[in-house]
Amino acid sequence: MNRSKNFNSIFIFVIILLIAVVILEYGRGFTEKGGTSYSRSNLESDVSRGRVRFAVIMPNAETPTGSVRVSFNDNSDDVVFYSTDVTSIETLLADNGINAEVRDIPAENILISGIIPIIVGVIVMVFVFSLFSNAQNANSGNSRMMNFGKSRARMSTGEDNKITLGDVAGLKEEKEQLAEIIEFLKDPEKFTKVGARIPKGVLLEGAPGTGKTLLARAVAGEAKVPFFSISGSDFVEMFVGVGASRVRDLFAEAKKNSPCIVFIDEIDAVARRRGTGMGGGHDEREQTLNQMLVEMDGFGVNEGIIVMAATNRVDILDPAILRPGRFDRKITVSRPDVGGREEILKVHARNKPLAEDVNIRQVAQTTAGFTGADLENLLNESAINAAVDNRQFIKQDDINRAFIQVGIGTEKHSRIISDKEKKITAYHETGHAILFHVLPDVGPVHTISIIPTGLGAAGYTMPLPENDDMFMTKRRMLQDIMVSLGGRIAEEIVFGDITTGASSDIRKATQEARSMVTKYGMSDSIGVVNYDDNEEDVFIGYDISHTKKHSELVAGEIDKEVKSIIDRCYKKATEIILQYEDVLHKSAALLVEKEKIGREEFEKLFEGHEPGMNLEIEI
Repeated sequence: MNRSKNFNSIFIFVIILLIAVVILEYGRGFTEKGGTSYSRSNLESDVSRGRVRFAVIMPNAETPTGSVRVSFNDNSDDVVFYSTDVTSIETLLADNGINAEVRDIPAENILISGIIPIIVGVIVMVFVFSLFSNAQNANSGNSRMMNFGKSRARMSTGEDNKITLGDVAGLKEEKEQLAEIIEFLKDPEKFTKVGARIPKGVLLEGAPGTGKTLLARAVAGEAKVPFFSISGSDFVEMFVGVGASRVRDLFAEAKKNSPCIVFIDEIDAVARRRGTGMGGGHDEREQTLNQMLVEMDGFGVNEGIIVMAATNRVDILDPAILRPGRFDRKITVSRPDVGGREEILKVHARNKPLAEDVNIRQVAQTTAGFTGADLENLLNESAINAAVDNRQFIKQDDINRAFIQVGIGTEKHSRIISDKEKKITAYHETGHAILFHVLPDVGPVHTISIIPTGLGAAGYTMPLPENDDMFMTKRRMLQDIMVSLGGRIAEEIVFGDITTGASSDIRKATQEARSMVTKYGMSDSIGVVNYDDNEEDVFIGYDISHTKKHSELVAGEIDKEVKSIIDRCYKKATEIILQYEDVLHKSAALLVEKEKIGREEFEKLFEGHEPGMNLEIEI
């Protein structure tokens, strides 16, 4: 696209020049067409031979000079030559009886000689100026070469940024930690009078979607100060030195607009630990980071510039940028608990009409582990489901369908499944569900389904946790392993055979058992020692020098212990399912009939049973 535009511009420019040349050449007249070797002596010779038929004499203003056009009797081409004495030429021709016409001096054409050259010059200048202007103002391609060193930060003022802390839900403690920053931006003298130094930098760390960027915008909106936002990747280009130049330009602009907030999103893209790349000390990222360290150190005390940054990989940041004086304060933005999720859902439901059957509290309970972005997406998908059904309000069923779409995958009702596969899936999911219901620490069952989902699962069992656990106990982890193995156990009890459908369950159970042994020290035979290999170090330099933390002998003992945990959980889960074998058959039959059942229908199947077994497993 840019090449075609440039070609068209050049073509138009060439056409304008050609037109100007033609006009100027035409204005100069035919007097410049001479340029031959014809002279007065040639004229005298041709006159004496009787060859000359007619002549036109055109004297100049400075007579007796001028030009002479000669026509011949033999019809050869006319010639034009310049003479220093046209009067003598006229006399020569008259003496020999040859007609000679003396023409008046042509009046000078002011339009051609004066105005047109000026107009052409102006057009050329305007054209050249427009080319340079386009080259400087274009936003893409090679035309941005002139602006490589300029910062790409977007500045929004207090009028543009309408987000306040009231728009941020579920982050009560995080907002309290940022309240001091807002107070300083509003009234800095309150702190300087007592000799306090406000933090120069605030690092927001947490999982993706927890609201780090929203918090930063809310701080700027609450304080009504300019807000510079830029991504860490915007600093880095293929040309060395560009990133450092952009850092300098960003902080120069911030100083002009202080007090203000500079927000760097995904700072790990530019502030990774130095010495871990392949470029050594001349790596572009390292130069950019070095300049950022210098700029943050160069702030005057209480200058009014606060740098906020967000990342979900604080473990890979360079230690120099985390020290006091740069990022003084680190705030962990956690996933919301059940109360926080309820507040977030209410915020996102403000402009969405909800039906009376919608239970926000129950939705908050079923969405354990969801971030604020996940919850917003859940309600958005629910609204889409309502719109597809041509309704003006959202029902609980819309939210349930959206939860399955977001967390498990869209249900594929049209997929053809044989009766045998339906029956196997029904027993598999019931095996999970029985253990969810009986075991005390893993929560009741919310929904059981044998409808295939978009993620490749033949069915699913959705629990309804009543509380969010801050940490996992050994007892809870063992019960999780038992639940994961429940589907495989049910298949083996009923059919005497096993399928590949339990592969993901086995992988999950194995990972949890290995974490118990190697990471959490929950094994008496292995001891309270951490043997976990840190898989978070993704740098090439670290990977090359990486060594195992234990010997091959210990690795073998770990494998034995993991297998022992799995075997004992498998045995205990089998005993529980056999105790409720009648429930297993009734639930599977109900699933084959309805394809999906809820909590109330499932719990009715346990009538007549007394729950409670010895669930302690010695390890």
